[in-house]
Amino acid sequence: MDKIRVLIAKPGLDGHDRGALVISQALRDAGMEVIYTGLRQTPKQIVRAAVQEDVDVIGLSSLSGAHNVLFPEVLKELSRNEAEDILVFGGGVIPLEDIQVLEKNGILKIFTPGTSTKVVATYIEQAVAEHRGETPMLQTPPKRVDHIGIAVKSIEETAVFYSNHFHVNVETIAEVPDQGVRVAFLPLGNCKIELLEPLDENSPIHAFIEKRGEGLHHVAFEIDNIQQRLDQLKAEGIRLIDEKPKKGASGNPIAFLHPKSTYGALIELYESKQDAENEGGQ
Repeated sequence: MDKIRVLIAKPGLDGHDRGALVISQALRDAGMEVIYTGLRQTPKQIVRAAVQEDVDVIGLSSLSGAHNVLFPEVLKELSRNEAEDILVFGGGVIPLEDIQVLEKNGILKIFTPGTSTKVVATYIEQAVAEHRGETPMLQTPPKRVDHIGIAVKSIEETAVFYSNHFHVNVETIAEVPDQGVRVAFLPLGNCKIELLEPLDENSPIHAFIEKRGEGLHHVAFEIDNIQQRLDQLKAEGIRLIDEKPKKGASGNPIAFLHPKSTYGALIELYESKQDAENEGGQ
């Protein structure tokens, strides 16, 4: 892939550019060519420079509170100059409700203070590659919650509770010796409940129950391209329990993210068998 060219700009009267300089250096470290236009740039100046420099991406930094005016004006200037193919992302102290509106109206992504520079660089690489048609888009959300895992001492005893009180019955039961668990799936609309029973005292589920008691263990997201997702997350600085997918109870590829990187939640990534077979045939 050709080097990504990024223009970092400070629109409006905001006189603080430390964040813009940090991002500029981080993107250079990631192998991108970065042009920084300096402070107090108008949308017209920013777009003129972006077109002249033939950049792939414009990064807007704003701490002045004028993002709702300045960011859309940059998009309008791009349209006036027939340069809508240039991607635009933003950063700064921007309220969540404003982020939702800006992203809905054409800003690719808004990054708020505290976001890892690795996340910003990886996102831009993925977005530009997808925009050029070089890789599948990995910036899409998971398809759905595939299942919710619950650690239990006895599948049989717990299954009675769901059957008697919610009229949800066990669909399948399977053992996964290499993970030390016996699992049961209970279908529930477009999601499933997964009951996890330890096979022995060496099971991670046994250790979980001994430490925390029975209860919610993990949430599983259905996704495409599980290995590419894992590579992306690793590049973004996310700690992985599994850097390579393994075979789950349903026979499909799965992998876990470490709770220390997910604000305490154990998240499982799950790829449907159909998606995995399609990848293998490509």
